[in-house]
Amino acid sequence: MPSPLRVLHTSDWHLGRMLHGRQRHEEFAAFLSWLHEAACAERIDILLAAGDIFDTATPGAKTQQLYYDFLCRMAASPCRHLVITAGNHDSPSFLSAPKDLLRRFDIHVIGAKAALPSDEALLLRDADGQPEAVVCAVPYLRDRDLRCAAPGQSDEERERDLAEGIRRHYAEVCAAAAALRQSLPRPVPIIGMGHLFAAGGSVVDGDGSRSLYVGSLACVEADAFPPALDYVALGHLHAPQKVGGSETRRYSGSPLAMSFADAGRQKSVCVVDFTPDSGPQVRLLPVPVFQELRSLRGAWPEIAAELARLRAEQHSVWLEIVYQGEEIISDLRERAEAAAHGSRLEILRLCNPRLNAQSLSPEDSETLAELSHEQVFRRCLDSHRVPETQRPGLLAAYQEITRELLEADPQAGL
Repeated sequence: MPSPLRVLHTSDWHLGRMLHGRQRHEEFAAFLSWLHEAACAERIDILLAAGDIFDTATPGAKTQQLYYDFLCRMAASPCRHLVITAGNHDSPSFLSAPKDLLRRFDIHVIGAKAALPSDEALLLRDADGQPEAVVCAVPYLRDRDLRCAAPGQSDEERERDLAEGIRRHYAEVCAAAAALRQSLPRPVPIIGMGHLFAAGGSVVDGDGSRSLYVGSLACVEADAFPPALDYVALGHLHAPQKVGGSETRRYSGSPLAMSFADAGRQKSVCVVDFTPDSGPQVRLLPVPVFQELRSLRGAWPEIAAELARLRAEQHSVWLEIVYQGEEIISDLRERAEAAAHGSRLEILRLCNPRLNAQSLSPEDSETLAELSHEQVFRRCLDSHRVPETQRPGLLAAYQEITRELLEADPQAGL
């Protein structure tokens, strides 16, 4: 019996991402080494990376070196193909710049919406040159890629047009893929890729995911992915999950914790086996923890006891400390640093809301970290006593400006 076609679905590497000012190069290097070893050990034929390869549009030299070293190792591995699509954090031009060279090594890069839908339908061949899969490599689709802005549109109309544009694009690419498969001497699976927000998707508070479309709830329904797609490999949401309960429409999630809110959650990638006699079989491959993160919460005695326990374990742990006691402690940082001194514990974030709140009245106790950028804008309208009749137009203009800013610079800090 021939071996199944085996695909490894990953996404949201976010190479170069920092955590509260701390560089994570060693952690990313360990992940990429593990991914290469896993691809070899699992006998992966096709590796998919569905967007947000980098955390910024302009990754640093060390981050680029990690990326290209990994591509070199994969090109020399038994894995036949690597397909990379851009996410909203990636620069389409930066990601696409070496694509003609990389194609020589069966590394296929789609950084932006192609001129023709058929250009995103990639025919991949096995070691004997026979067709083995068609991949609909759809990158992150920007607003301007899909529609022409119409003056006077409401948010609901803009969201509807955007969702319809995404649906239409998938229909066109999948039609091209189906026609391509029809011309082949044997049936092969059609695999979709995407970087977007699917309706019903779960986001962990503070895990680093954010809406792709500022000021809206724009997303696509599960039926936006045509039935011709045997499997859909998605990126953008950092928690591994199914779309609409389907086994074959999935987010692999980010391989590393993106924040302390994400700490302790099991990360994984998806291994998908395609056989001629049955549908795709999916199993999750757990990703090891390369740098332990812990969030310590409670009164000072509880925090101190946990610091002592972690210190005794002699593990390298990055810490977030959130004080929740009733007593006002002005030297909390000094106490915590003294408890961690000389150990492998490193405090990256310390939150002492009792100290911050002692000089504030209850109505002023909110912090900027607790508010979205749009809530701050609305508070600004309140403070300047802008008439209610003027607010809808100002809010719509603000949302349009922030949307364009994010598309031009995903790291604008919104």
